Amino acid sequence: FNPVNQYTMSSEREENVAMAQLADQAERYEDMVEYMKKVAQSDTELSVEERNLLSVAYKNVIGSRRSSWRILSSILQKQTETAYTSMATNLQKKIENELSTLCKDVLDLLDNHLLANSTSEESKVFFNKMKGDYHRYMAEYSTNEARENAAEEAAAAYKVAEEIAGEHIPTTHPLRLGLALNYSVFLYEIANAPEKACSVAKQAFDMAISELDSLTEESYRDSTLIMQLLRDNLTLWTSDMGNEEADDDDDDEN
Repeated sequence: FNPVNQYTMSSEREENVAMAQLADQAERYEDMVEYMKKVAQSDTELSVEERNLLSVAYKNVIGSRRSSWRILSSILQKQTETAYTSMATNLQKKIENELSTLCKDVLDLLDNHLLANSTSEESKVFFNKMKGDYHRYMAEYSTNEARENAAEEAAAAYKVAEEIAGEHIPTTHPLRLGLALNYSVFLYEIANAPEKACSVAKQAFDMAISELDSLTEESYRDSTLIMQLLRDNLTLWTSDMGNEEADDDDDDEN
């Protein structure tokens, strides 16, 4: 044990976290990813704040590209075959490559560092949920076998998170509600299981409603916001149940 090295490591980590916070405020999310990646690779468990910073960083760099991909998909659906179509297709492919690189980056961190170093049940739920989310994002733009593989990986990660949350996380906790929200969106949009999606969303909503008195003041806003999203999706899905295509406007936490 060398106290000098220990101090250096600690201060370097603190510096990366501070830089990530600055990058967040400056909306420089690519930089934020790089700082938080170093923290994630330190092979010690992340604090709640560090977990959230990592999530925000990747959510923003991925989110802008997911949005671009959806816009291009919509444009391509409305276009007849023209030179413009070819340009849009090429741009969409470029975005898909960027998404794949980023998603694999996150999944590598999760499998090789974050999940391996998680000791608290909350951390395990957080990172398994995150693993499910990033496999889901890959399934959104993938086709055939690649889509099936991504969907299987997402389902498995969500199930692990769901089992741990069911035993250890309160029904009104934003993490448990956010997991139910994202898992139900996966079931509806990717797994093509609308009844199960509604069941997961409704159960989470009903259980949280029955325990509303236990909500802490600090999580009240987050929990009630996610409950509203669950209810909005349920309303949309039950009215759309007869349609074959899932709606791209389903709300998720990301």
